[in-house]
Amino acid sequence: MALKLFGDVYVDRRVLVTGHTGFKGSWLTLWLHTLGARVAGLALDPYMQPSHWSLLGLHDVSDHRVDLRDAQAVRKVFDEHRPEFVFHLAAQPLVRHSYRDPAGTFASNVMGLVNLLEAVRSCPSVRVLVNATTDKVYAERAATEGYRETDPLGGHDPYSSSKACAELVSDCYRKSFFTAPDSTARIATARAGNVIGGGDWAEDRLVPDLVRAAVSGQSLLARSPSSIRPWQHVLEPLSGYLRLGQELWSGKDFAGAWNFGPGTSGEISVDQIITQMKTHWPALRVEHDRTVQPHEATILRLNCDKAAQRLAWRPVWNVGTMLTRTVNWYRGFHEAGQIGSTDDLNAYINDARRLGLEWAA
Repeated sequence: MALKLFGDVYVDRRVLVTGHTGFKGSWLTLWLHTLGARVAGLALDPYMQPSHWSLLGLHDVSDHRVDLRDAQAVRKVFDEHRPEFVFHLAAQPLVRHSYRDPAGTFASNVMGLVNLLEAVRSCPSVRVLVNATTDKVYAERAATEGYRETDPLGGHDPYSSSKACAELVSDCYRKSFFTAPDSTARIATARAGNVIGGGDWAEDRLVPDLVRAAVSGQSLLARSPSSIRPWQHVLEPLSGYLRLGQELWSGKDFAGAWNFGPGTSGEISVDQIITQMKTHWPALRVEHDRTVQPHEATILRLNCDKAAQRLAWRPVWNVGTMLTRTVNWYRGFHEAGQIGSTDDLNAYINDARRLGLEWAA
């Protein structure tokens, strides 16, 4: 079924995914594998157990455990696989961890990217690089309308700032090295909202924390219940990344920055997410954490008109479907040892086809 997606552009193509052992990276690797791509992964060991990557059992994916801060090791992977597509998802991805280790966060998220871009420069096979950053790259402002790709970059905390730096580095390399007449590589950045879905066990993330509380029978101390975020299932931005990669491959002018978010219907508070999850999993018990927390933006909204108009991309699942699928994945895993990722992927593709989305035709 999935081989007809994205104009078949990924069939038998050499694709490198950085961060393939992480949450989003493992889902993207699964999808590319289903599309018939020849996938290689470059990442550190999974930092949480259980690991979605390990549970998927994708044994024919070439699996390299490499630190992006090791430029020579990164270059070696490129030399071995000669990728045509690169999806860069490897990062230190946690806001609160970035307060504890700012130097490590900048080293991974900025200099790690520089090492990757240098490897791309030395590898003429690369035609497409999609660098996944975050919705948190924007300079905070009081207005509540969604951020657009043309809005100023910023970042209060080390994580957000490091990703804003990654945007600037990507733009610098694009202008300095990948616009020459003899350059074949095209670079885009993708700024996605808060993603949830089965297989995420990271620390200090709302849904994994809720799941751990439900399984252990303990109450979760939830911080910032009134904070608003653009929540979406992990497959939503990944469909955007793959669609963007398809258009970059075509040679059209799609380089630059792109937002992928859920629209206004998915921009809801932490407390609303908790309330809706409790309807699916009554064992959840939550208390509000009243202690002082490190700074995080109170309201974060994305404007995705550019992706809708130029990529014909839009979300597939509403909040209710997203949460139902997510809770069912975790309950299936913890109660019956089931891995529902392929079922979720197939359901997402079928729903996209029913909506008539161009990438699913």
